Amino acid sequence: LVNQLPEANLILLRHLFGVLHHIEQNSGVNQMNAFNLALCIAPNMLWLPSPTGPEEESRSTKKVVALLVQFLIENSGEIFGGDIASLF
Repeated sequence: LVNQLPEANLILLRHLFGVLHHIEQNSGVNQMNAFNLALCIAPNMLWLPSPTGPEEESRSTKKVVALLVQFLIENSGEIFGGDIASLF
């Protein structure tokens, strides 16, 4: 699916998840593991297409969207290319 994105979107995602992966690699110092980063970032990245109440949106964000973002952070090298660290 990632390879089907327009090039500009793919470049943006590579850089974003490169930064998040770099932060996660230093979680021993900053306490920001992939799960914590995902909880902070996911609500701003992905949301439900139709308006919902805060309770439903909260459940969705924590259970599905945050897990997706966590997966993307943890596997960013495989998803966006192994040279993701070279973006810095």
